[in-house]
Amino acid sequence: MADGDRIVIVGAGVAGLRAAERLRELNFDGEIVLIGDEARRPYHRPMISKALVMGTERPSDVGLSHYLPDLDVHWRLGARVMHLDTVERVVHLPGGESLWYDGLIAATGVYPRHLPGAPRHDPRVRILRTVEDSMAVRRCLHASKKPAVVIGAGLIGNEFAASMRHIGRDVTLVGHAKAPLHRFGDRVSSGIVEAHHEHRAKLAMKSEVRHWISTKDTVGLHLTNNQLLVASVVVLAIGSVPSVDWMRGSGLDISDGVLCDAKLFAEGASDVVVAGDIARWPNLRFDETPRRVEHWINAVESARHAAENLLMGHSSAKPFTPLPRAWSTLYDTRLQMCGMPSLAEDTVSLADGITGFIRDGRLVGISSWDKPRAMLDWMAELDRRLPAPDYVPEPEPAPAVPEVEPSPAALSAEVPPEFESGFDQQAFEREFASEFANDIPTTAFPAQSLPVAALPTMAIPMGR
Repeated sequence: MADGDRIVIVGAGVAGLRAAERLRELNFDGEIVLIGDEARRPYHRPMISKALVMGTERPSDVGLSHYLPDLDVHWRLGARVMHLDTVERVVHLPGGESLWYDGLIAATGVYPRHLPGAPRHDPRVRILRTVEDSMAVRRCLHASKKPAVVIGAGLIGNEFAASMRHIGRDVTLVGHAKAPLHRFGDRVSSGIVEAHHEHRAKLAMKSEVRHWISTKDTVGLHLTNNQLLVASVVVLAIGSVPSVDWMRGSGLDISDGVLCDAKLFAEGASDVVVAGDIARWPNLRFDETPRRVEHWINAVESARHAAENLLMGHSSAKPFTPLPRAWSTLYDTRLQMCGMPSLAEDTVSLADGITGFIRDGRLVGISSWDKPRAMLDWMAELDRRLPAPDYVPEPEPAPAVPEVEPSPAALSAEVPPEFESGFDQQAFEREFASEFANDIPTTAFPAQSLPVAALPTMAIPMGR
């Protein structure tokens, strides 16, 4: 990229914002256009299931604009990109508008997964992705004193359940797994179960919704364990789906996010980099298998790295090899994760409250429950055991050598030895030069007594 170029960032979340920030830090003086489908500027999305839904923070308190100086960015908010053309290097917007780019940063994140059979037309059945979603949940809580229900035993589901108990609201967490957050190991899952019981949040594990019942005042849920729940609001938190529909037909691999190389360049497009939750790339600290990582810190770090690589160009860019890490606070207890526990084949207790995740005899991840100081030491240890591989820059391409007509001497040098006997090249050149200068008919030179099929051939390059 050069000054005067235009870089388009699709996605106005934290990844898009940090990408723009990095471009300006590196003195990119061209145009930056940041497109987001929400009407709001970037905000702290983790607060949606915590402070915002509890009412301890207002929508105006969760913005990120005050963290940064003026970035000189052209904001296109409330606009959803409809299509990406990587050949013409254009993004298409509603109303027939098209926007060309010299470089593109894709950072559209994920959206909550739909639960089949759930009555999404009912305003009391909600997801938690935006500020508006959180405000809608609060309106439901104010409209009825009935308990809240959250379906999904992952991080967002547990955060929401804890938030409800903080404001004194009855809540039930429904999940098909054997325990909440079981993927973080037994120590973490047992810790969160104890915390829920201590704060009187109800759990309905190994259960799913069999029937939905919508009435005028409440929503009913008949579970597969034959339990009947009556709720003022039901939050769906059963995972997420990459927001990549706008890339269909672009030629990029969007089967699970956007397939990238280790440098975060989209496979098949040298001027498109990807950041945040939708990037599926091989983290060479672990192996060469492309994977997505859905964490706030990863969104920040990958966005800055992708922006830097876009400016440097692919040949000078460096692989993105972070040590993934995430954390959350549940009932004033710190949950932390580092590495990639999902790759593990087994677990081991490293210390009180610290679980190690093992693959092929190697430590690949760590989780902790209420051990923030010890976790810092173990994160440093994991970083030592999983070092980022040494980066070897790509060799500069050799300069193009112009095509030239081979001289008769060069042609003779390529003739196999069996054709050299009886042919005096220097005598041929002297006689040709002499007869050409004298402007008289050329004397026939004795031909080789060899069959035509044995004569060497030469491929002649064809130019336009």
